[in-house]
Amino acid sequence: MTFAEKINRFNQHLTYSGPALPQGIRIMNPFKESDQAPVIAGAFYNKYYNDAGSRHLILGINPGRFGAGLTGIPFTDPKRLMSECGISYTGKVTHEPSSVFVYEVIKAFGGPQPFYKKFHINSLSPLGFTSIDDKGREKNYNYYDSKLLQDTVTSFIIDNIYKQIALEVETDVCFCFGTGKNETFLRRLNDKYNFFKKIVALEHPRFIMQYKSAYKQFYIDKYIAAFSVVDNLL
Repeated sequence: MTFAEKINRFNQHLTYSGPALPQGIRIMNPFKESDQAPVIAGAFYNKYYNDAGSRHLILGINPGRFGAGLTGIPFTDPKRLMSECGISYTGKVTHEPSSVFVYEVIKAFGGPQPFYKKFHINSLSPLGFTSIDDKGREKNYNYYDSKLLQDTVTSFIIDNIYKQIALEVETDVCFCFGTGKNETFLRRLNDKYNFFKKIVALEHPRFIMQYKSAYKQFYIDKYIAAFSVVDNLL
């Protein structure tokens, strides 16, 4: 099977089957909630992963509503999907700051084709979570935003890390988006289950865009330097 076929099969069977989530938290699964997301994601992976080569895994936190929640592709919002990947999209064209930064890194790397030839981006939890605020608005919710949710979905996360490794990604190095709670949790799991020989954590794209945008080029350079190690590993 090609790498694309493996990812598309993974997405088709992606469902949450763990313990009931804490009250007020719901699962966000674009592959079950949208007719468009599976088609878009399929086109994306067939375009960039239609070969038998291996990739290095990059793990974020969990999908957000305005990026992967709409496109089914981690860190790819509708704007970047169309402008950078050349894939059509119908509906509300949203803007996700994390996607903006990631695609600036991808551009600095040489573009989507060479980047996706070497890397596969997903998340510790490949499904997202949302909550409803006091004004009745739906908001993104991270798996670690409450200890109860984190404990509830830990088995789901472990199972899906194994499934992502089974796509035949390289396990010498895994890149982690997030140098706080996401890194801490992944390292704790890795110490127990030995998923990867080494974890390289990078500041999360959302953190950079929200708090460090004046130093964005510094972080782009940092990402590129970190990713360059795979040239000596593949």
